[in-house]
Amino acid sequence: AIISMDTIGQSLNKGAMRMAGTLVAAVMALILLALFIQDRWLFLLALSVWIGFCTYMMGGTKYQYFWNMCGLVCVIIALDAGADSANAFATATLRAQQTGLGVLVYSLVAILLWPSNTRAQFEAVAHKRALTQHRLYQAYLGLMNNTGSAEDSQDTRAELMQEQTRFGQLLDAAESDSAEVSEQSSQWRLYQRQALQLSDTLERWRESFTGLQGLDLQRLVPNLEAFCSELDRRLDQVGRMLDNQAPEHSPGETELLLDPDEARGLGHFDRAALMVARTRLQQIEALTRKLFGSVAEIKGFDQGDANAVSVEQPASTPSMVPDPERLAAVARVVVTLWLASFALIYIDAVPGGSTFVIIACALAMATAYLPQVGPSILYKPFAIGVSFATVLYIFVMPRLSGFVELGLLLFAVTFSVHYLLASPKQALARILGLVMFIAIASISNQQTYSFYSFATLTLMFVLVFLLLTITAYFPGSTHPEHVFLRMLGRFFRSSEHLVMAAVGGSPHADTRLSRWKTAFHARELATLPAKLGTWVPHLGTPTSQQKARELVSSLQSLSGRVQELIEERHSRQPGLAPQEVGETLQAWNLAIRKTFQQLAQDMALEKPETLRSRLDAMLDRLETQIKNALETTGKTQFSAGEAEKFYRLLGAYRGLSEALLDYAENAGDIDWVAWREEQFVS
Repeated sequence: AIISMDTIGQSLNKGAMRMAGTLVAAVMALILLALFIQDRWLFLLALSVWIGFCTYMMGGTKYQYFWNMCGLVCVIIALDAGADSANAFATATLRAQQTGLGVLVYSLVAILLWPSNTRAQFEAVAHKRALTQHRLYQAYLGLMNNTGSAEDSQDTRAELMQEQTRFGQLLDAAESDSAEVSEQSSQWRLYQRQALQLSDTLERWRESFTGLQGLDLQRLVPNLEAFCSELDRRLDQVGRMLDNQAPEHSPGETELLLDPDEARGLGHFDRAALMVARTRLQQIEALTRKLFGSVAEIKGFDQGDANAVSVEQPASTPSMVPDPERLAAVARVVVTLWLASFALIYIDAVPGGSTFVIIACALAMATAYLPQVGPSILYKPFAIGVSFATVLYIFVMPRLSGFVELGLLLFAVTFSVHYLLASPKQALARILGLVMFIAIASISNQQTYSFYSFATLTLMFVLVFLLLTITAYFPGSTHPEHVFLRMLGRFFRSSEHLVMAAVGGSPHADTRLSRWKTAFHARELATLPAKLGTWVPHLGTPTSQQKARELVSSLQSLSGRVQELIEERHSRQPGLAPQEVGETLQAWNLAIRKTFQQLAQDMALEKPETLRSRLDAMLDRLETQIKNALETTGKTQFSAGEAEKFYRLLGAYRGLSEALLDYAENAGDIDWVAWREEQFVS
């Protein structure tokens, strides 16, 4: 009932994680019982630590279901076993046998009776994903040339993000049920990393377009059209190869050439924007050549020298940096476990006994990372499942007289539930419907029927939902507008800290604690826009949702700009920084930091026109000072490479200013006062 997924590969993966999690949980439960069973509070504390750890790990990018099973099955074994060591071992063994038998039966049925795999579906999604990435490149190219629509590119970008998620899910499944995909697992994983890196580089390329407005790119970059056409052909051939067609074009090395005479007449910020855009295009060139080679190797076509370029792996965030959302999920689950345990200890005749604690913990872990909807997502599936199971339990099952009739009933129920609830969006209702039927039916060799047992089970779930509703508001309000405001405050506090760290404003920048705090804020900056996006569908009216969606898009751009500034500040700078230039840079840094501090408190800035005039004046003054410095400083004091780094840093400053202005314009359309008001109906 539970491991049945849309594809056989996904089901086998889920079954394997369930089996592995059960074995780990069984060992952990026996360890906890052996060490702490003599004191129930010490035992509950140790169990809470383990459940909290498993809940935190569930928030990672991989093996969420494995960690879910590690925590849930540990609770089941520990509470069902009691203080009897022999019973504990028997319970752990029985649980492992039951899970193993269930996974084995499902796997045999899926493989022997309906031998299909997800390879075709996976390759179709891979091909579609490549086409969407190609369309996104074309859309961004149109934006750069002022011939495209920003709305079209946003839709394509959202579509690509969905397809990237789907690609990863199907790759996991296809590795399990397709020998061909399994043999090429490392190549497909390499292609996945390269495609994700290309998507990130495309976004950074798009963010550089603001500074290119008003520039004659065809005059400044004579081979721009030929260069972009070459990239377009490469992406087209990648899609062609993923459709199992031989490529008609092999990539060769190409370089984006600037006209030095034309570029020399540009202002310094215009030159900075041109340098940044050129760097991004050259990065795209290297990535598309590598991507072409990877796909050619996977599909067995001649790859030429496409693999000659290495792809830089993105820097990983230290794993010890905590995630506030994951810590909040841990707090909700642990509080649920303790409250359910208190009820079991201090309240006589709690419906279900230890099962009450087990179900409460299981549903708390299942909904820990769904604070947007909370336990309310379970109400309707539960009501439907109970009603469906009750009719069968009262009116159908007492009339059965043998295993054949019971088998037919089980087949009919399973088939009907999966047929009527076949949509992936109905997966929770499908699982809960089958689980409630199994729980209420209580099938055994000596079958008995009791309204008391049925009523007790139903009442137990009602009390569990009441408990989950209470703990859903811990450690803070889950009202969408309030959560959105808290996350926005965290985003701007992290931005302020990172800007301060990037310009060397912290007196303790080299301490271990300072580095840890910087890593924490970097993770916040990178992940909060996506987290905010998950709350947008739950914000008020469709108009509010659309405004919030535009705000999140501007935050994503702002996040990229801050990260770009950090990267450029960390690169070595030329020794060309006269006192007046340094003073202006410090004034700009101070103004940006104060702006972030204000945003962390108020969410909205002054009028965008006022902010624009203030930033433009500061940038114009900085450009004038730099121009004078360049004219009065000997050109031999810095190399061309150092000059390019300097220009890229200036481009990062300007890009951050433009991103702030974009946010200010979007924030001005939102009624922040109404969002802060207390609302009793969500």
